[in-house]
Amino acid sequence: MTEKTKTALAFRVEDLTHPRSLKALRSAKRLAGGYLAISVLTLAAIIVMRDDASVVNDAVWVRGTIVVASAMLTFAFAARTARGSRGAYRRLRIASGVMVVAIACIIALPGTFPMWMKIEQGVCGLALLGVVLLVNGPRMRALFAAK
Repeated sequence: MTEKTKTALAFRVEDLTHPRSLKALRSAKRLAGGYLAISVLTLAAIIVMRDDASVVNDAVWVRGTIVVASAMLTFAFAARTARGSRGAYRRLRIASGVMVVAIACIIALPGTFPMWMKIEQGVCGLALLGVVLLVNGPRMRALFAAK
C-alpha cells in the first residue's frame, strides 16, 4: 500500500470489509447504477421521440442531458466510495442529496415537464433516496468520519 493510499484510507481495512459495510456500499453502488441506467434509457427515449413536441420539449432535452451527466458522476462517486475513498464518499453524499431535492422540484413544477418525465424522475428520485439513506446512515458516517 502506498503512502498516499494509507492517507486516503484513514480507517482500518477490516472496517471497510465488514459484511454490513460491504452490503451498504454494494447497495449504494447498485442504486447509483440503476439511476445511471434509467437516465441513459430516458435520454435514448428522448432521442427517439424528438419529433413529437408535446412529449419532448427543450426542458426535457436539457434535463435529460443533465441527469445523465449527474448519474455518471454519482455512479463514479459510489464506485470510488466502495473502494474506500473518503473524498468520493463526501461527494456522493452531497450529489445524491442535491439531486433528490432537484428531482422533487422537477416533479412539483407545473407544466414544464411532461408527465412521463415526472414519473421517470420519481423513479430516479427513489433510487437516489436509497443512496442518501445508505450513505448518511450511522455505519457509513462512522466508517468515513475524519479520525
